[in-house]
Amino acid sequence: MSVGRPQPERRSRLRQAVPWVIVAFWVALMAVVGPFAGSLGDVQRDRAVDYLPAGADSTQVAKIQDTLPGGESTDLVLVYHRDGGLTAADRATAGEQTAAVARDHTLTATPWGIPSEDGTTLMFPVSSTEPGQDEEARAAFVDEVRGTAEGSGGLSVEVGGPGALITDAQEVYGSLDGPLLYTTVAVVAILLVLIYRSPFLWLVPLVVAGLADFLSMAVVYGLNQGFDITVSGQSSGVMTILVFGAGTDYALLLVARYREELGRWAQPRDAMAAALRGCGPAVVASSGTVAAGLLCLLAADLNSSRGMGPIAAVGVLCALFAMMTLLPALLVLLGRRVFWPLVPAYGSTPKQRRSLFAAMGSSAGRRPVAVLVSGGVLLGALALGVFSMPGDLKQEDSFTTKPESITAMETLSAAYPERSTQPITVITPTGRADDTLAAARTTSGVAAAERGRSGGGWTELSVTAQDPPESAGEQATIEALRSVLEGSHVGGPSAQQMDLEKTSARDLKLVVPLVILSVLLILVVLLRSLVAPLLLVVAVVAVWGASLGIAGLVFEPLLGLEGTDPGLPLLSFVFLVALGVDYGIFLLHRMREECLSGAEPTAAALTALRTTGGVIASAGLVLAATFGVLTSMPMTALVEMGFVIAVGVLLDTFLVRTYLVTSASVALGHRVWWPGALGRKPAADRPRTPELTATR
Repeated sequence: MSVGRPQPERRSRLRQAVPWVIVAFWVALMAVVGPFAGSLGDVQRDRAVDYLPAGADSTQVAKIQDTLPGGESTDLVLVYHRDGGLTAADRATAGEQTAAVARDHTLTATPWGIPSEDGTTLMFPVSSTEPGQDEEARAAFVDEVRGTAEGSGGLSVEVGGPGALITDAQEVYGSLDGPLLYTTVAVVAILLVLIYRSPFLWLVPLVVAGLADFLSMAVVYGLNQGFDITVSGQSSGVMTILVFGAGTDYALLLVARYREELGRWAQPRDAMAAALRGCGPAVVASSGTVAAGLLCLLAADLNSSRGMGPIAAVGVLCALFAMMTLLPALLVLLGRRVFWPLVPAYGSTPKQRRSLFAAMGSSAGRRPVAVLVSGGVLLGALALGVFSMPGDLKQEDSFTTKPESITAMETLSAAYPERSTQPITVITPTGRADDTLAAARTTSGVAAAERGRSGGGWTELSVTAQDPPESAGEQATIEALRSVLEGSHVGGPSAQQMDLEKTSARDLKLVVPLVILSVLLILVVLLRSLVAPLLLVVAVVAVWGASLGIAGLVFEPLLGLEGTDPGLPLLSFVFLVALGVDYGIFLLHRMREECLSGAEPTAAALTALRTTGGVIASAGLVLAATFGVLTSMPMTALVEMGFVIAVGVLLDTFLVRTYLVTSASVALGHRVWWPGALGRKPAADRPRTPELTATR
């Protein structure tokens, strides 16, 4: 016996202890990160400045307003309305209630009523710096004003305005965490039960995904504290979806390979080691590619998109870490019995069943060019639906279930069609405040302008446009103010929406090429080919276009969505490209294995589809279902994102991966691996290589 070398029994005991050590590590890790994960909600922000472009005019206005005396102002509009016309008693009630609001709270000015021309509505603008930047204080202020301003006897009273809209949005986002998590867990659980056909196995990856989500919350909290990354309700919700969706995908691939290896190895730990060697590299490579694609969002100027990138990447990487460490440990400790009633026995071989994917692959293999062309034509035809996409999303259309602030906005829009009902805010250097005020009053489209607070060298002006909010006329007025008032910043709700739209278009032009380039470079390194990566990237871009086209045909006619979120094209592109390439790596990795084992390119493509098609289909269904959960949320932006990504994942899973990538691989033959070693000469002339003996 050589000195210093562990005895076989000792090595065996050490190997048996590894799963227990991993489980103990995770128990300790959860105890450490628990307080940080629980604090994520405390740093979540859904103010306008958290979504606005970093360098936009409206963002500067919001930031400077925070430094003025009293800090950020909360602007409300009390709306009194009676269909048949307001009575004298109604006007008296309105006066008493607004006086009570002024008495109970510190307002920047005394509320004054503005009657509508038809006599049905009376609005009172109310502004206060009392809550400042504190979201809870703002919510309490809005609730107290709503409690004071109440209608009766046919008189309706609604509290709207930018402050009420922000409060309602924060309340909606705050209420999403529980329902989003529970619905996601329920959907994943149902699908896993159907896929595994086991009363126990489904619970293991689900628990691991839940712990991965907990870990990701703690990591994101740390990133916020260390690097001031913006955390919004949208980004944290998408992170949860990704953790469960991507994590379950990785679990499906690992468990499928583990089940296969259990027939070849007597000990579960040996089978798991073989499974990790077999599918681990593909899973790690695919998750790394997804994370790299998501991190390209850091180049975006939109705060919400830039924060989404690292947060989503954290979710994917935490899911990978959990599924490659804790899941294998738990499966080994539970042994074969976790698969009951379909327990894989040592020495058994999987039953050869008639595979749907084998039949689909055979059809693609017989006429690959015809299948490829027809599939491309279909995706192109679907993409034409983009021209039916509804216009940009307006504030009143941002909720699927309208809160009070939105109904107040609609009441004002109907009662005051001839004027604006929300101010345009101008921030100007105090030394030029009088000149700026005079210039604003003479600007085309401006109905009135008043001087507000001053502090820190800046003065606030409140400008009222002649045209209704978010109309073409008001947008022209904002553009005119920005061109006339040099050295000043023009903001407010409508200006913010304009900046969101412009910056989203700019980010799309910058980030899309960056994502394509980064993903392409990673794929070239992973697959040691140029043609195969180009094939995958072209396929996922086609899926993105077709998904948006389907959305254009569905959003307004079927779902009743009257606007499109400006950030939808960019976010859907990043997620669909990253996640679509994810599945492509699984398929081509197995195809490359077969080619390295000496198989002809056609046989390799069909074998890869037959062996991975079922797992990829299951993974695609799970991921589509998890993003589909977003369509049940009350925010239009989340509904649209969930729909487009879910449709795109299904297209990618059942059309592009199954037919188009397979048929293209068959048509190209060994050239799909050009200029790598596999693409230089046909498989028949190439000797078998032991490169993958450790992964088979």
